Amino acid sequence: MKPVLLFFFLAVFASAATVKDREGAVRSDKAKLENDPRWNWNDIDGGFRIAKTTGKPLLVVLRCLPCMSCAGIDASVLEEQELVPLLDQFVCVRIINANALDLSLFQFDYDLSFSAILFNGDGTIYGRFGSWLHQKDPLNKTTASFKKALEAGLAIHQGYPANRAALSGKQGGPTPYKTPVEFPALAGKYQSKLDWNGKVVASCVHCHMVGDAFRAYYRSQNKPLPVEWIYPQPSIETLGITLATDDVAKVEAVADGSAANAAGIQAGDVFTHLSGQPLVSIADVSWVLHRSPDSGSLPATIRRNGKDTAVTLELPAGWRLKSDIGKRVGTWPMRAMAFGGMKMDDIPDEERASLGLDKSQLALRVFHVGEFGEHAAAKKAGFKKDDILIQVGDQKQRLTESALIGDLLLHHLPGTKIPATVLRGKERVELQLPQQ
Repeated sequence: MKPVLLFFFLAVFASAATVKDREGAVRSDKAKLENDPRWNWNDIDGGFRIAKTTGKPLLVVLRCLPCMSCAGIDASVLEEQELVPLLDQFVCVRIINANALDLSLFQFDYDLSFSAILFNGDGTIYGRFGSWLHQKDPLNKTTASFKKALEAGLAIHQGYPANRAALSGKQGGPTPYKTPVEFPALAGKYQSKLDWNGKVVASCVHCHMVGDAFRAYYRSQNKPLPVEWIYPQPSIETLGITLATDDVAKVEAVADGSAANAAGIQAGDVFTHLSGQPLVSIADVSWVLHRSPDSGSLPATIRRNGKDTAVTLELPAGWRLKSDIGKRVGTWPMRAMAFGGMKMDDIPDEERASLGLDKSQLALRVFHVGEFGEHAAAKKAGFKKDDILIQVGDQKQRLTESALIGDLLLHHLPGTKIPATVLRGKERVELQLPQQ
């Protein structure tokens, strides 16, 4: 998708609003922090050099300044005095654009506008931090989970390098390109450095654009999109676990009949390791799941009443499809790929009865039909706002929008058209859903 169209859709539909003066926000951050005694501003290489020299761990904070999401925690990290004793034990780096990120090191949840990665000076990753609680509420300033992540990272640092083997799973895997601006979707449009003499925001690769570039790259190979890029960094809620948002990985609730329930996980348990990896935050849990198989066993260590116990979570086939990706910025380009630019919502049970729809059948109401570029494909194919999608190909069973996106992207290639049936009032209309 062309950048100008992408920014249009993000501005209108993304769950996170942007600041009014985006250019001013970026330039103000530079003015305030470029010479800050604590923060190495936009200088990753310098941060690694200092970490190697001092023997301190490295904290790299990645912040998308034009986005209002996570503004609260970002301000707290910069200003909260209670964090100072912890931050002083790190070499601190603040990065405000993704243009030149080394993608072998910086693999995280690209849909978040505030993330942090904890490193050893030699490049070994200790852990990741990112919070959907703060992403959804820009006014939330609490740093309880961030403090716990820093403390856990320092504990890992104290045990390094003896614990190196346990950290192997935290390291990033191979990528098609070394930096974001080398991806075909971004190459030629963005440079490695920001244009401080021009429109600096327009020259910035935002983190979500990295995820978009990965998906565009794989889709361009005329192959099914890898499932981990449809449902990136999944929540452990897909396995029936709700984690407390103010801790590293403390179980708050377990759903009846879930994989977690079958494994004997209980509220109050604390995950200390998952797939052999020590955890520093909920983002670390999502990282493990991101790299986990589509089915199989997932070993874990929990602490219950002061005692560590080994447990095994069984990943049921298709577990990722339970992820809710509806509010992710990166889902909009996938809506263009799978739905021709439509956004749809599952019709609730109480409304289905009045429409004569069964609770078990597919029934997604079209909430929005795009009008520009690749997002206009559904409109051109005849789909309209308020249509109710009741069948796509052979798919008739009830699915969420998130699950249907995955079903289509995994089983259909770009350029195909899938027979689809919609209810338009009392009329059944037969259409062709384009795949892009």
